[in-house]
Amino acid sequence: MNFDVNELSFNEQGLIPAIIQDYYTNQVLMLGYMNKESLMKTLETETTWFYSRSRQKLWNKGETSGHVQHVKHMKYDCDRDTLLVQVEQVGAACHTGNRSCFYRDLYTDDSEEGYNPDIVPDLYEFLQYRKDNPEEGSYTSYLFREGLDKILKKVGEETSEVIIGAKNHDRDELIYELSDLIYHSLVLMVEQGVKPVDLKKELSKRHAKKKESK
Repeated sequence: MNFDVNELSFNEQGLIPAIIQDYYTNQVLMLGYMNKESLMKTLETETTWFYSRSRQKLWNKGETSGHVQHVKHMKYDCDRDTLLVQVEQVGAACHTGNRSCFYRDLYTDDSEEGYNPDIVPDLYEFLQYRKDNPEEGSYTSYLFREGLDKILKKVGEETSEVIIGAKNHDRDELIYELSDLIYHSLVLMVEQGVKPVDLKKELSKRHAKKKESK
């Protein structure tokens, strides 16, 4: 690594804030503080280390809980006084057991109420849960119970509905049918053990190849 940590702007206490973000979902998980020593240990071990202002000591995230953060990418901002650390989170990032420390709402624009920016990973997790925990009367449980052929039939039907919506030049219909197709595709992914991150990795490889060929 050629980067010199002295190029960063640490505050009067020798600390720099580090925003921790899920590498695969972009969810903001927590905010911690690093000094030069904890930053170097983070780079050396490829797991996050922070400086505890209350305990006046270094600590390695997950050292007691097992909820380790494997560092995938690190950035610093334009003023060099804030870090963005993208990680693969094992378990929950928050000591409360929540995935993210930012789980309490302060304000929501009324026009955006009900909107969930993490709906795809959240829906995938719910579908996995429903597969493992069937519920009487649940359509999702019905699909998993019927098996692959039924799921594939529904994916085919919804694909046809998407085509019809597009041919009709009906934006609302197209959005509705695409949502149905995505839902049934996620059911298929759960059935076959394919995760959203697998698609992201494949698309990333393809995109990288296209950029290299320019």
